[in-house]
Amino acid sequence: MKSKRILGSVFLTIASIIWGAMFVVVKIIVDEVHPIQLVWLEYLVALVFLIGYSIIKHEKWHINWSDLKLVFWIGIIGNTISLVAQEMGTGLSNAQTGSVITSTIPAFMIIFGWLILKEKMDKVKIFSVIIAILGVVMIVGLKMSGTNVVLGILLLVLDSIAWALMSVLVKKVKTYSSLQITIMSTVVAVVALTPFILSDMSSLTSINFTEPKVIWSLLYIGAVSTAVAYVMWNRGLQIVSAGSSGLFYLIQPIVGSFLGWLLLGEQISAGFIVGSAMILLSVWISVKYDSSSSSDTSLASAGSNI
Repeated sequence: MKSKRILGSVFLTIASIIWGAMFVVVKIIVDEVHPIQLVWLEYLVALVFLIGYSIIKHEKWHINWSDLKLVFWIGIIGNTISLVAQEMGTGLSNAQTGSVITSTIPAFMIIFGWLILKEKMDKVKIFSVIIAILGVVMIVGLKMSGTNVVLGILLLVLDSIAWALMSVLVKKVKTYSSLQITIMSTVVAVVALTPFILSDMSSLTSINFTEPKVIWSLLYIGAVSTAVAYVMWNRGLQIVSAGSSGLFYLIQPIVGSFLGWLLLGEQISAGFIVGSAMILLSVWISVKYDSSSSSDTSLASAGSNI
């Protein structure tokens, strides 16, 4: 049980580190590619690698209508609504506001875990979430400035709720592996986002796909950040309880801020050091004292592989 929980924690940590690094890549490429087009392209790149990996692994595909409905909603809620709300919300407010508000994801995951999965809402989880949120605030501050900031905040709250709900729904899928869940939910997102792409084809055709910066950025965001990280995140969610797994999401601002300092010359404050320590402490407390982590007994045979 304990070794499996540690493995789940490793998957969640690696996914969060990859996503943290993605912020730097996005900053490099965002002037070349519009955010919505970037998301759509990253999903297309990811599908190439995900489907290729599935073929190499000889994944056994099947039809389970109950789980397929869940995967459809995972794709709509997590891969589409959450991402679009995040992009729009951050644009209307600012990155600092987005980091603070999305730090509430673990709290929403505890609530949904309690409502949907009947997980215990114990004091350790609540205490860990409070420490983590305060840690994020220490890192990025509370600068709530920006155009249409109220609408931006509401969209970021929607992003947090959608991502938390998606993460809990993943735990209810019983017969598909994390790789299959990722492939199917990504297909759903591509289909859902395609109308937005078709309505603004000029933004897509204006991209210089021969430029090395564009090529490497799309490869990282699509193959690593989406294909690898989503599979690891979904697998970790199947092992670690919803209340604890959400805290790993908050490793992202630590990695993003550190790499921003290292590669882009951005400043790191004393609050970053203190806040990072608080987030890591909250993760350690939650995992160490998590009594409700799933040993994956509900996954059947499909969940045993990444």
